[in-house]
Amino acid sequence: MNALSLGYLAAGLGAGMAVIGAGLGIGKLAAAAMDGSARQPTAAGDIRTSMIIAAALIERATLFAVVVCLLLAIAK
Repeated sequence: MNALSLGYLAAGLGAGMAVIGAGLGIGKLAAAAMDGSARQPTAAGDIRTSMIIAAALIERATLFAVVVCLLLAIAK
């Protein structure tokens, strides 16, 4: 294996780990939001708003990580 193929491998693994981490994080976030809504139905709107904002921030960080990995793969 040469350095170029290892760079592609590292970029692919990095992007994959970023996406897996985001999926786990958003899943945990949604589970906590559903639990909170079940415990206090009157606050469901506020919980939903906070969940959407947090999910958007997680997705933004994931997209940034994937773009960085792709740029590293292309730059090689």
